Amino acid sequence: MGFEQMKTLFFTGFIQVFLVTAQTWFISRSNWPAVAAFGFLISFAWSFNVKRIAIGTRADAAIYSAGASLGAVLGLFFGKII
Repeated sequence: MGFEQMKTLFFTGFIQVFLVTAQTWFISRSNWPAVAAFGFLISFAWSFNVKRIAIGTRADAAIYSAGASLGAVLGLFFGKII
């Protein structure tokens, strides 16, 4: 797998979990407009993610998971600063 493919896979995991983490924060704060917007974005992102990770290798899963981990941390940070 080339660097560009690894970067894309990392970003795919990052964006998915970033959105879910921020969404959880917005739900806990009853921020209705943000909940609606992030609900849409999560589903839209997932429509691309499922195909990429379902046909990948263990290395692909590890790269995706690393991106997801960073997405969780930065999603929480984003939720806190808004």
